[in-house]
Amino acid sequence: MTTLKQVSLAALLALGLGATATAQQAAPGQQQGDQVDQLDRMVDLSDDQKQELRELIKDSEGKITEMRTEAQQLQQALSDQIGPDYDEGEIRDNAEELGELTGDVTAESVLLQARIQDTLTEEQRATLEKRAQQQREQMRQMQEQMRQQQQQGGQ
Repeated sequence: MTTLKQVSLAALLALGLGATATAQQAAPGQQQGDQVDQLDRMVDLSDDQKQELRELIKDSEGKITEMRTEAQQLQQALSDQIGPDYDEGEIRDNAEELGELTGDVTAESVLLQARIQDTLTEEQRATLEKRAQQQREQMRQMQEQMRQQQQQGGQ
C-alpha cells in the first residue's frame, strides 16, 4: 500500500469510524452533517461532493448500526450460554456468526472510506494527506512527551 493510501485511509478511517461509533448517540442526520462539515473545512468540498458524501455516510451508517445491533444480540446469546448446561454447537455457531458480522462491519467501514476518497479530487486527497501527516506528527510528539514524563516519574 502506498504512503498516500495509508495516510488517506488512516485519516478517513478516523473520520468515518468516529462518526459510526457515535452515530447511535446523535440525532438522526446530525452526525453525518458534522462529519461532512468537518471534511469540508479541511478540503473545501463542492456542494455536489457534500451531497454525495452525506448519502454515502447515511447508507453505510445504517448498515453498520444494523450489524452492530445484531452483533450485540449474538454477544448476549453467547453470554447466556455460560453455565453448566451450555450447548457447544450453539456457542460455536453464534461465535462464527459474530466473527462474520465483525468482518462485515470492518468491510463496510473500509468501503465507506474508499468511497469517500473516490469523491475527492487529487488536490483534496493531497490536502487530506498533509493534514493526516501533521496529526500523526502531533501524536508522535505527544507520545514522546508522555514517555519522557513516565521515565522522569520512575527515576
